[in-house]
Amino acid sequence: MNYEHLLVRYAELSLKGKKRKFFEQKLESNIRIALQSYPEVRTSRSFGRMFIKLNGEDENKVADVLQDVFGIYSFSPALKVPLDEQSICEAGLWAVKDALSANGGTFKVSVRRPNKDFPIGSQEMNKVVGGYILKKIDELSVDVHEPDVHLKVEIREEAAYISCKVIKGAGGLPVGTSGKVMLMLSGGIDSPVAGYLALKKGVTLEVVHFHSPPFTNDRARQKVEDLAKVLTKYGAKINLHVIRFTDIQTTIHKQIPDNYEMTVTRRFMLRISEKLAEINGAKAIVNGESLGQVASQTLESMFTINEVTNMPILRPLITMDKLEVIDYARKIGTYDISILPHEDCCTIFLPSESKTKPNYLKAQKYESYLNIDEMVDQAVDHVETMEITKQEEANSSFDDLF
Repeated sequence: MNYEHLLVRYAELSLKGKKRKFFEQKLESNIRIALQSYPEVRTSRSFGRMFIKLNGEDENKVADVLQDVFGIYSFSPALKVPLDEQSICEAGLWAVKDALSANGGTFKVSVRRPNKDFPIGSQEMNKVVGGYILKKIDELSVDVHEPDVHLKVEIREEAAYISCKVIKGAGGLPVGTSGKVMLMLSGGIDSPVAGYLALKKGVTLEVVHFHSPPFTNDRARQKVEDLAKVLTKYGAKINLHVIRFTDIQTTIHKQIPDNYEMTVTRRFMLRISEKLAEINGAKAIVNGESLGQVASQTLESMFTINEVTNMPILRPLITMDKLEVIDYARKIGTYDISILPHEDCCTIFLPSESKTKPNYLKAQKYESYLNIDEMVDQAVDHVETMEITKQEEANSSFDDLF
C-alpha cells in the first residue's frame, strides 16, 4: 500500500459564496500549470476539496511544487479506499504505522462523513477505526488533545480518503482571480517581495522596470529579469516592460533642484507606470515602499509623488521592518539575486540631501519647465516588452553577473 493521492484543502476560497466555483476552477488550472513537469498527475474536484492522483509520480516532488501554489490552505498524502468498514480500517492502520516513530506513540482519529448515505456515523466510525488500530499496535495509545499522529478519514460519495500528514500550503487566493496590477520592480530586496505578496492575493502581474544605460549596465537589467523569473514560480508567466529612462533622468538632473530630484524622478516613474497599466489592463500599481524607510517613503513624500496619479497604489510592505522583508526575500528565493552588486537607476545622481517633506506645489512648479507629456509618451512608445515564463529558470549560478 502507498499514497497515490494528495487531498488539497482550500484557503480563502471557502469564503467566496456564489463565485466559489470560479475560484476552484482557477486553482485547479494553476495547479495543472505548476505540475506540467509531471505529466502523469491528474486532478479532480468535489465540493470543498481537490484530489490529485499521482499515477506513480514522486509524492515529495509534487508536494514541493504545491507548496508554492496560492489558494491552497494545506494538503495531505492520502489513501483512496472503497466505502466499506474493513478497507477503511486497514488503510487507517497502514497510515498510522507509516507516520509513527519506531517507538510507538499516541494517536487520534477524526472521521468526516460528507456522504450521509454511509451507514455508520462519524462518532461511531471514530471508535471502529481507533479500536481496530489499537488492537494491531501494542505500543500505541490514544491522546485526543496532542497526539503524535492525527488520522483523518473523509468518507465521500465516491470513496474514503485516509491521511495522517498535513503539509501547510501558501494560503491566499489563486493567481488570476483578483485582476491585474502593474508592479514597479527594481533590482532591490523590497519590490520582489511586494510582488510575491500581491500574487498571494490573487492578482496577475505586469512588471515595469526603469533602465538607464550606460549608467546602469546589462548586469543590472539581468538581475531584474532573474527576479521576474523567480516570481513566475508563484504566478505563471509575467510580462516584463523595460523603460529606457536615461533621457528623462538626465533631464531631471540638469533642470530640477537637487533636493527635489528624487521626488520628481519618482513622479515620472509613476506617470509612466500608470500609462503602461492602462495600456495593459492593470487596475492598480504595486511598489515596495515601506513607511519611513528612505527619504522618498515618508508620508509627505508619498503624498507628493502620488499626486500625479489617480490609480490606486498598493504597498504590501508599508508596515514591515527591513528585517521582516529580508526574511520574506530569503523564503521566496529572491534575496541572493537582489543583493548582487549591480545598482538600479534609483541610485543614479543621488543628491547629497533629498527633501523628506516635499511640497507638491513646488514639485509642480519645477516640473512646469519640462514637457511632461512628451517625455512620458516617448518613454512608453519605446518600451521593450518580454514574456517571462515559468519554464525559464533563473540563473543557477550568479558568478557570470560579477
